[in-house]
Amino acid sequence: MSESTNYTVEQVKSRIAEAFPTAVKFVKKEKPRRLFMTADKGSLFELCKLLKDQLGFEHCSLVCGVDRIDRFQCVYHISSIANKIVAEIVVDLPKDKPEIDSVTPLWEGANWHERETYDMFGFIFVGHPKLERILLPEDVTFFPLRKDFQVGGI
Repeated sequence: MSESTNYTVEQVKSRIAEAFPTAVKFVKKEKPRRLFMTADKGSLFELCKLLKDQLGFEHCSLVCGVDRIDRFQCVYHISSIANKIVAEIVVDLPKDKPEIDSVTPLWEGANWHERETYDMFGFIFVGHPKLERILLPEDVTFFPLRKDFQVGGI
């Protein structure tokens, strides 16, 4: 259960920096009540656990993929409704092995977001309770939102 204490963006940032001094880096973007950060993929689950269990972030509203030229990225939006804060976490994944821990055990609402990201990008969410395609047939062997997807290849 999360602590039901009111936190400011700066207090949340401070707690994260204390717990993850090298694994999490904050990105400067001027938006009130928003927190932008990058995280190492190995620390994502523990970071999210801290956000949920200790800082009152009770809602995962987005999990999606991004295909960059040299890497993939997995993007998360996690909200603390009580504190009116949205945290954006971006995690780099290698093109040859896009795997990351599932956050579905923390937020059931992440379930279908992770399945859709798997379906469209091929990201493997380790520990997901039912990682299978959600939009495309199971026998499809391509991931249509990757940059290397050939439209004429269907």
